[in-house]
Amino acid sequence: MTMRARTTAAAAIAAALSLSLAACSGGDSEGASSTDDATVGIAMPTKTSQRWINDGDNMVSELRQYGYSTTLKYANNSSKTQIEQLENMIQGGADVLVIAAVDSTVLGGVLKKAEDAGVPVIGYDRLPMNTPDVDYYSSFDNLKVGQLQAMYIVEQLGLVNGSGKGPFNIELFAGSADDNNAKYFFKGAMDVLQEYIDSGQLVVKSGETDFKNLTTLRWDGRLAQKRMAKVLSSTYSDAKLDAVLSPYDGMSIGIINALKADGYGTDAKPLPLVTGQDAETPSVQAIIDREQSETVYKDTRKLALVTAHMVNSVLHGNSPVISDTKTYDNGKKIVPAYLLEPVSVDRTNYKQVLVNSGYIKASDLK
Repeated sequence: MTMRARTTAAAAIAAALSLSLAACSGGDSEGASSTDDATVGIAMPTKTSQRWINDGDNMVSELRQYGYSTTLKYANNSSKTQIEQLENMIQGGADVLVIAAVDSTVLGGVLKKAEDAGVPVIGYDRLPMNTPDVDYYSSFDNLKVGQLQAMYIVEQLGLVNGSGKGPFNIELFAGSADDNNAKYFFKGAMDVLQEYIDSGQLVVKSGETDFKNLTTLRWDGRLAQKRMAKVLSSTYSDAKLDAVLSPYDGMSIGIINALKADGYGTDAKPLPLVTGQDAETPSVQAIIDREQSETVYKDTRKLALVTAHMVNSVLHGNSPVISDTKTYDNGKKIVPAYLLEPVSVDRTNYKQVLVNSGYIKASDLK
């Protein structure tokens, strides 16, 4: 896809979503003039994932179209660094904060400072927990993310249409315990998988099914690889693994590395089904290469667009468009949210969904 075509595709997405948001908000005119001097502080967790780099760039681009200045900071996966960055943004006169938390459980103190300074806070894809001082939340339908991953597994194993009887061996992974989304991904997946586990059609040979024992700090692929290797050596010396529920692409790559080191990936010992999330380029390539099986695509361009619309509404004293007022209880309040739809991607549709939309360049894939 040419640069012009990619730009056109992105513009079409923005136009369609903008019309939808405008329709939901009753068509109020909220456009900021280029003379507005508001500053938006954007706190992102890390640059170790291309996804978060894209999120930061997309947020800056969307907010500049409203005429706002931005301060974008990455915290190198350090909650201490992120808190310091947020404090500096507040002291520096930020008018709104957009936060993708490193650790969603430790922001209460700095968000109280934001509240005291009259600075609205929008949680970006990771919801700050145990604080009343978060105003809105923009994300995806995170329960559906897990459901899509689990449905892919049971469909590909033939458990849905009855063509596969099992029992099939499956192992489960969960994301970082300090990221509120991790429990939603896992719950969504288990809503699908539990009946097959209960019936014996799916067997977790390691016996590890409790969320708190499955979490992977900071979604670290190296930790996922280490745990997968341990499970394989302790449980699968004389058994075959048929599927792995992995909630994130970076973890999936680590899991696949452990599987290949254990001899998987040959005609005699094919790789199990491995799910993922975020449609990161290395994982999409792994899907093309028949190593990873699936990923869940979340169009972060749309997320940035929705969040920028929230910021603009708040700065003009209006209530932003909200699609959910029941799901996201952070321990202190139910945070009004706008949730976007995720999409399951595999070898059959990656070109249509990812390449044709301009999300990934064809030239970046082999």
